[in-house]
Amino acid sequence: MKRTPLYSAASRSRQAAPPVPTAPTEAARRSAAPGPSPGEASAHGPPEASAGAGAPRPPRGTSTRAGRWAFAGGGALVGLCVATVALLMLQPPGQRLTQKDIDKAVLHTLNTKPLPQLSTKAADIVRPSVVRVVGLSSPSDAEAKDDDEGGVGSGVVITDRGVILTNLHVVAGSRRVKVTFADGTEADAQVINVQPENDLAVLQAQKLPDDLVPATMRSTGDLRPGDRVTAVGFPFGIGPSVSHGVVSGLKREFRSPEGKQVLTNLIQFDAAANPGNSGGPLVTDEGEVVGIVTAILNPVQQRFFVGIGFAVPIENAAAGAGMHPF
Repeated sequence: MKRTPLYSAASRSRQAAPPVPTAPTEAARRSAAPGPSPGEASAHGPPEASAGAGAPRPPRGTSTRAGRWAFAGGGALVGLCVATVALLMLQPPGQRLTQKDIDKAVLHTLNTKPLPQLSTKAADIVRPSVVRVVGLSSPSDAEAKDDDEGGVGSGVVITDRGVILTNLHVVAGSRRVKVTFADGTEADAQVINVQPENDLAVLQAQKLPDDLVPATMRSTGDLRPGDRVTAVGFPFGIGPSVSHGVVSGLKREFRSPEGKQVLTNLIQFDAAANPGNSGGPLVTDEGEVVGIVTAILNPVQQRFFVGIGFAVPIENAAAGAGMHPF
């Protein structure tokens, strides 16, 4: 049974930070057994460590990939606790633990087991959904020439039926569109809808990988300046490439260099974007798509990145594909 497009059920409201393990009280140390077993040691970890197969499954329509990564921070904290407990258990028998011993063990664990970068997790989640998009001037491979490649950009798969979001300017004027999926599968794609006011095009791939992974989309309703975002795409055709930054502003307006088009209600961000990033996803730390990279602002004729990029909010892009998830 085909899955519907994935929309995150998670709220973007700020969540309280997970509890930081503290030193056991004196009473707890007196009551503890002299030689705790490994099972007893694991009981001191945070609640996430004891969650097992009996935990409730996520609701339908929620990405399980995103769910797994949503607990990545908790998992890292569990690993930190386990490593720290292991160090404390190496203390000589009968030696009384002090707060200094615990602080030293925690510091050692942090220095030897650094937490993974949030941008790394975000890129890992969305990368299987990112495609390279090429507009071609020839209608078939038989007629193709070396200089047939026109616009080169990026796109993101939003359903397991092979529906892809990209920018209209990437495919405009092309007689044929070709996409390359994350596993290397190449396929022709048809433009099935356009949204010129947002520079968006919706593609339908004609051939799909066996393990196609659609991205999870997330509302921008709670997006705020300063929120971390990651862009994944094919700048100058190189990629997939990853850049990381923050949301710089909301509801921005952009006028094309030729002055022919004005885009409104854009997300401004400072993650590096260059020609070829167009059409690629802008994602949260959870790897959920909040925008489609669309334009860069540059005061000179050479169109390279200087710190101001713009993305169409995913609500607008999804509407262009006939979806109204939020």
